[in-house]
Amino acid sequence: MEDTQMPEPLRRAIHQLVSEGVQSCQEVLRYTEPDQAHTWKRMMLYRATDAADTMDMVAMLIAAYCERTGMASHTLQSYLQVGQQEIRAHGTQEGDHAHVTGLMGEALSYEAMRDPVNRMRHHRGQRQAEQAQSPEDDPGKLFTEACLHGLKARLCDDVDSLDSYLPPQVAQLARKVAEALEVPELAAT
Repeated sequence: MEDTQMPEPLRRAIHQLVSEGVQSCQEVLRYTEPDQAHTWKRMMLYRATDAADTMDMVAMLIAAYCERTGMASHTLQSYLQVGQQEIRAHGTQEGDHAHVTGLMGEALSYEAMRDPVNRMRHHRGQRQAEQAQSPEDDPGKLFTEACLHGLKARLCDDVDSLDSYLPPQVAQLARKVAEALEVPELAAT
């Protein structure tokens, strides 16, 4: 198979889907804020699965193009990393419960401890719980959150809403991001 540039319609479709996925990710972050106590569980699950589904559509769109252009099935399966896919339809798994147990500072049961995946996920949860106790957040994470919130605020033309629900350091940076962005003017058709 020869290397060719991505066709423009495919490139545009991917950009559209990735933008939709990023907006869903921003909403996941939005529903972590204290003023969302009444809806956070429902809305975070909706938006997280929306983002995952949208990114799955991106992967499947690219995969369909690769098949169309003659990519070998085994190569495509390798690139799709199908072994890493866990299907949500099966519901939560034992490792997910071990992770939450670690996050909540609880001990794993003896039975659960026997599985190395459970031990690893529990340990990850414990580490994340310890990190949550530290008031200093990773600057890269703060910047990513601020970019997502600032972009959404600019797109919705609601920059002032940033101050009402974000931690002050994220709100300040998100406002700078939003103010730096110009809303693109659509060409007349």
